[in-house]
Amino acid sequence: MAEHRPCTARNETPLQRADRNFVELLQELRVTQTGVQILFAFLLSLAFTSRFEDLDMVQRVTYVVTLLLAVLAAALFTAPAALHRSLFQQGAKPRIVQVSSRLATIGLSVLVFAFSGSVLLVVDVTTGRTGGAAAGAATFLVCVGLWGLLPRLVRRAGLRAEADGTGETTEEESAGGDVGIPAPLRHTVGQPSGLRGAAAHREASARHR
Repeated sequence: MAEHRPCTARNETPLQRADRNFVELLQELRVTQTGVQILFAFLLSLAFTSRFEDLDMVQRVTYVVTLLLAVLAAALFTAPAALHRSLFQQGAKPRIVQVSSRLATIGLSVLVFAFSGSVLLVVDVTTGRTGGAAAGAATFLVCVGLWGLLPRLVRRAGLRAEADGTGETTEEESAGGDVGIPAPLRHTVGQPSGLRGAAAHREASARHR
């Protein structure tokens, strides 16, 4: 019975939450798989071009390593679908979501190196070894910043905003059962006209008495 009792802020049961999380994870994987497919197709076609014979040993090693990284990323991103199919209707949805999330995180880490290697290879062939190394390093830093650092900054900003928004209501508002208004907005939110009219009427009656 505990499995069917609402337990989250969305009033969801654990199974409903697992279903929603898995759907959201699949949407994320669709975005990442598109990039992997484009990269993988480019790398596969590169080996059959006429200029591939002119690559030196370093460029060939970079190509092979990048191709294998792209294959590994594609396998990691498709593993959640295979895992779900193998454990379908076996009551393992929360465990599937947990494992699939870890696989997707590892896949993103592998994809960073695959992107960096592909940029390194292309720029190395077109401009030279120094330009390729600089472009590959820049690609690596951009991916790490957007995929790793930015989410942590957003999370930290959210926690800071939640911490700043606590303890802003007065004791009178809490005791009276009214909806608490944050302190910065308290002076900009007025009472409803009916409440203001009733208060003015009581003050006038008190003066007449």
